[in-house]
Amino acid sequence: MRRRTFMLAAGCAIAGIRDASAQSRPAREKLRRVGFLMPGALPKSIENSTLGEFARGMRELGYVEGRDYLIEWRFAEGKPERFSSAAAELVNLHVDVIVAATGQGIQAAQRATKTIPIVMVAIADPVAAGFVSSLSRPGGNVTGLSNQSADVVGKHPELLRAVAPGLSGVAVLLNPTGPSMPFLLKQIEASTSRMGLKLRRIEARNTAEIDAGFRALPRGSVGGIIVTADPLFSAHSGRIAELALKSRFPTIFWTREHVEAGGLMSYGQNNAEHYYRAANYVDRLFKGARPGDLPVELATRIELVLNRRTARALRLELPSDLIVRADRVID
Repeated sequence: MRRRTFMLAAGCAIAGIRDASAQSRPAREKLRRVGFLMPGALPKSIENSTLGEFARGMRELGYVEGRDYLIEWRFAEGKPERFSSAAAELVNLHVDVIVAATGQGIQAAQRATKTIPIVMVAIADPVAAGFVSSLSRPGGNVTGLSNQSADVVGKHPELLRAVAPGLSGVAVLLNPTGPSMPFLLKQIEASTSRMGLKLRRIEARNTAEIDAGFRALPRGSVGGIIVTADPLFSAHSGRIAELALKSRFPTIFWTREHVEAGGLMSYGQNNAEHYYRAANYVDRLFKGARPGDLPVELATRIELVLNRRTARALRLELPSDLIVRADRVID
């Protein structure tokens, strides 16, 4: 009887010690969820793609994926109409933050929620698009990074003339439904007007219209094509480069990935930088910051990328001064 009493008392004492120990340890923070709303397709390796830069940024801030946070990936696969349902799925999952790329993606996220913080990436002018009130005081639930720069897209006609000195006109491939399109088109029109170049518009909302737009271009009407930033064109940059090469049109895109897919050149933001810096926003939001109080940051790294292989196929000689200026030359 005494032995049973002792064992019972010892068991209670041990349980009491365990309870006290549990109360003295700080409760582990909940596993956060970050929703990603992306325009393209799932890459073969996220870690080795530009998207992998987000996880690298988080690691440098002390976060381990799977231990401190999870990512819910949603890809529109070049079909902007998929953004709405994908954004609704993320909201229904009660993610803590949504990282959204391109105007259509950000627009869909903003329509889906007014409370979950949204971190923008790859957007030209978030103020003109109506996503934020101002760069310094965004207001609402949206903040993040902008590649806004009048000098960037305004230099595209100049760079085309540098590789094709005799051109008298250029075409601009655009998706009229894109929220950033008015801003981008305004900058291109101002530049071509200043240079005395004729500007022809190719409007495309789907792949069939991309093909039709190229077929409709009369021979000799333009000397190059400016491809504007859009998830549709990003997903089909290889096809666009192929059509341009077949028609013997030099092309300029907005990021290096499209030159790697066969475009002649790109001048614009470094996407990897944006995803890396997005981690800093997510960190501050995890710690209780309000998105409307976090200023929108502009791209700090603008790069020029050239494809010498495509230039040879077009029988173009890349100017030596352009090669010297380039951040990367693909052979």
